[in-house]
Amino acid sequence: MQAKTSFAKAVATVGGWTVVSRVLGFVRDVVIARTLGAGPVADAFFIAFRLPNFFRQLFGEGAFNSAFVPLFTKELTEKGKAEAREFAEQAMSLLGSILLFVAILGEIFIVLVVTAMAIGFKDDIRFDLAVNFSRITFPYVFFICLAALYSGVLNAMGRFAAAAATPVLLNLTTIAAAFGLTPFLGSAGYALSWGILLAGIIQLAWLIHSAKQVDMRLRLRWPRFTPAMRQLLRRMVPGVLGSGIVQINLLIGTQLATLLPIGAVSYIYYADRLNQLPMAVIATAIGTALLPLMSRQISNGEPEAAITSQNRACEMALALTLAAAVGLLFLATPIVQVLYERGEFGAVETGATAATLMGFVVGLPAYGLIKVFTPAFFARGDTRTPVRVAIVSMVTNIALNLILMHYLAQVGIALATALAAWINVVVLVVILYRRRFFHFDSLSRRRIPLLVVGGLLEALVLWLLWHYAEVRFEASGLMLRIVYLAGMIGLGAGVYFAFVIGTGAFARDGIVRILRRRG
Repeated sequence: MQAKTSFAKAVATVGGWTVVSRVLGFVRDVVIARTLGAGPVADAFFIAFRLPNFFRQLFGEGAFNSAFVPLFTKELTEKGKAEAREFAEQAMSLLGSILLFVAILGEIFIVLVVTAMAIGFKDDIRFDLAVNFSRITFPYVFFICLAALYSGVLNAMGRFAAAAATPVLLNLTTIAAAFGLTPFLGSAGYALSWGILLAGIIQLAWLIHSAKQVDMRLRLRWPRFTPAMRQLLRRMVPGVLGSGIVQINLLIGTQLATLLPIGAVSYIYYADRLNQLPMAVIATAIGTALLPLMSRQISNGEPEAAITSQNRACEMALALTLAAAVGLLFLATPIVQVLYERGEFGAVETGATAATLMGFVVGLPAYGLIKVFTPAFFARGDTRTPVRVAIVSMVTNIALNLILMHYLAQVGIALATALAAWINVVVLVVILYRRRFFHFDSLSRRRIPLLVVGGLLEALVLWLLWHYAEVRFEASGLMLRIVYLAGMIGLGAGVYFAFVIGTGAFARDGIVRILRRRG
C-alpha cells in the first residue's frame, strides 16, 4: 500500500508542477508574442532559443537520464549512498567536460552553427541578430544538461518536486527578463536571450541546493573513462540516436522555414506550442503508463493480455487526441486571438499562426498512437525497430516538406510533419501485425468507428458555433472573447463526450485501470 501511495504522490507532484510549467510557458509565449510579434527579431530569437535546446534534447534529459538513472539507482540500492555519490560525481565530471567542450566550440563557430540552423537568414538582418542572440543563449546547454544530471539524482532518491519545478524557473526568469531587462538593453530580443542564459544558471543552482538537502553534494573530479562510465555512454547511445533523429527532423523543418518569408519561423513556433500541449498531457501520459504494464504482461507470458491492453490504450489515445484535434482545428483562429493577439502580434500574425496550427493538428491523433504502438517493441526488448521506423518517417517528412512548402509556405511544413507522423503509425502497425504482436480486437473494431463519428459531430457543432459567433467575437473585448471561446469549447467537447460515452466508445475508467496497474 505504501508503494502505491508513494507512486501516487510522485505522479501528483510531477503532474502538478508540469501543469504549472505549461501554464507559465503559455504566459511566457504571450509575453514574447506581445513584445516581439512575428517579425525579424522574433525569427532570430526563436533560432537562438532552439539552438541550445537542440543539444539539450540530444545530450540531456531523456537521452542521459534513461541511461544514468537506472545505473545510479543500482549503485544506491546495492552499494549505498557513498558509492552512488561517487558514480554521480564521475558522470558529472565526464558530462561537464563534454558540455564545456561543446559550449566553447559553439561560441567559436557560432556563425557556422547559425548558418546550419538558418541558412535562409543569410544576407538578411535576421542572420546577424540570430548570431548575436545565439552567442548569449548557447552556454545555456552547459547549465541545463548538468541540471538534468542533478534531476536524475533527485528523482532516483524519490525527491521529485525540486526537479519537476525546474522548468517553472525558466518561464519565470524569461518573463522577468522581458519586462526587467528590455528598458536597459533597448531590445526585447537581447533581454529574452540573457533571460534564457540566466535561467540556466538559476535552474542548476536550484538543483545543486536541492541535492545538498538530501546529502548528495557532488564534487568535481578529474574525468576518467572508467568501466562504469563506458557502460553509461554505451547505454546513452540508443537514446542519443533516437533523440538525434527527432532533433534532426526539427532542425530540417526549421532550416526550411528560414527560406520562407519573414515570420514563418515565428508562426511555426507559436503554433507548435499549442499543438504540444495535448501531445504532452495525453500521449505521453498514456505511453508512460502502458510500457510497464505491457512489459509485465509479456514477462508473465501473457501476450494476448498485452495486446488487449494496447487495444484499450489505442481507443483512449484516439478518444482524447481526436477531441483535442477537432477543437484546435475548428477553433484555431479564436484560440490564437485570445492567447497571442496583442501588442506586436496583430491580425496578420493571427491568421498565419492559426493556419499553421491547423496543419499541425492533423497529425495530433497520430502522435498519440505512436506512443501506444512504440511500447509494444520496447516491452519486448526491441529498441532498433522504432528507430528505423523513425528514420523512414524523417526521410518522408523531408520529402513532403520540400513539396508542400512550395505551395503552402510554413503551413506546408506543419502539414508535412503531421502526414509523416501518420506514415510512422501505419509502418509501426504493419510491422506489429506481421509479427503477430498486435491486432484490433472486436471491441476496438466497434469503438474506433464510433469515435470517428463523435469527432465528426464535434466538428459540425464547432463549425456552426463559430459561423454564428464569429462577428460578435471579433467585435468583443478580451474578457468576452474568453467567455465565447470557453463556451464553444465546452459545447463541442460536451457533444463529443456525450456521444462517445453514451455509445460505449470511450471507457471512462480505462485510464484509471491502467494507472492503477502501473502503480
